[in-house]
This record gives sequence, structure tokens and C-alpha cells, in this order.
Amino acid sequence: MAAVPAFARYEVDVRRPNAARIHDFYLGGAHNYAADRAFAKQAVRIDPELPLVTRAHRAFLKHAVRHCWAAGVRQFLDLGAGIPTCGATHQTLPDARVVYVDSDPVTVAFARGLLRGEPRTCAVEADLRRPEQVLRHPGVVSHLDLREPYAVLMVDVLRYVDDATGPGRVVRRYRHALPAGGFLVVSHPAPVEQLMEGLSIEAPCVVPGAHAGIGRKPGRIQQARGAS
Repeated sequence: MAAVPAFARYEVDVRRPNAARIHDFYLGGAHNYAADRAFAKQAVRIDPELPLVTRAHRAFLKHAVRHCWAAGVRQFLDLGAGIPTCGATHQTLPDARVVYVDSDPVTVAFARGLLRGEPRTCAVEADLRRPEQVLRHPGVVSHLDLREPYAVLMVDVLRYVDDATGPGRVVRRYRHALPAGGFLVVSHPAPVEQLMEGLSIEAPCVVPGAHAGIGRKPGRIQQARGAS
């Protein structure tokens, strides 16, 4: 069993499975515990494709952020990010400015501990289903310049948005908030074309069991402030 980091000893209950740590286990990470692994293995007996699909989404994330970086984007808002390990955004792009957003306080506490010593990256507790809350969060606006092009990452998270809230309505708000030259990155069990309305779809990808897209808001991309 992995040792609980000192920064998390009073905030993490290792006896209960945690979604972010289960995700970490499927990715081959080290930040998971016996309860997480037991739950994950039980889930795999029901759906043997889970580890493959999880890793495919992570491969898509890495491809997408590299594509955005090549296009000139230097800022990333990673929604429903979980534990930032195993090729997470800041590990794929060490020079980028990244804000990880998650609604689970245990996951955020874990992420903040892991990100100590990473001045370009931070984790904030907020609910991606409330775009106004996220886009106005002090941790977001102090770390990213939302007037400059940035990428919103919504990789394998929209399935957690209930029908009453509506994934389309949530994505629309983030899409409208993007400045010219910004990107929206989405993977979802349902087709993503409607979610990309008004954006130019770039770099098509295939993710087993899902649809994925990278959409760019029309306009000239400029070097993000503070990227050097």
C-alpha cells in the first residue's frame, strides 16, 4: 500500500475509494490505495475496457495540449482534472500556465500537495458545472489572463454532468467566454460537433468508446502574457 503523503494525512481517508485515485490507478499511477484498487478491479470485471479507455483519454489530452501549444496557446484551464499525474497537462507542457479544477476537496488537497514547487501550476476547488464560479474564481483569475488565448480542457468529464444541468449548456458558457484564438478540448460519449458550434475543429482524434474534438475560436493567437 502506498504511503499517505505528509501533506494529506489529515485530509485523506484511504479506507474509502476515491474517483480521482481510481483514475490514477487505471493510468498506472502511484497515488492510489487498497480501497481504490479493490473498487477499480471490481469495476473492471463489469467493464474490462475501463483501463484502456482511461489511458486513451489521457493520450488524447496530451495530444490536444501539444496541439494548442504549437498554435501559440500558453494557458490551460483543466476542468475535472483529478490528480495531476501520469502525463497531466503541466507534465506534458512544463512551461505552460495551468489551473486544475476539481469539485472534490480531497482531490484538490492532494493535487495542491503534489504541485508544491510548481509556480506555473495550481489547483482550485470549484464545480465545472458552474462556469461563472470557475471563471471568476480568485485562483483562476490570479493565475491565468483570461483576456488572452487559453484552452479549456474537458476530457472525459462531461459524463458527470446530469441531464438537468445539461452538458451542452455548460460547454456553451465556456465556449462563449473564450477569447479569439482560444481552444476548447472535449472528449465525451456523445458526438461533440454541437458542443463545438462556432469553432473550427482541428486535429481530429479517435478515442475508443468516445468522441473527441479540438475546437479553435476564430481569431489571431498572440503570445499569452507572462508565458516567458
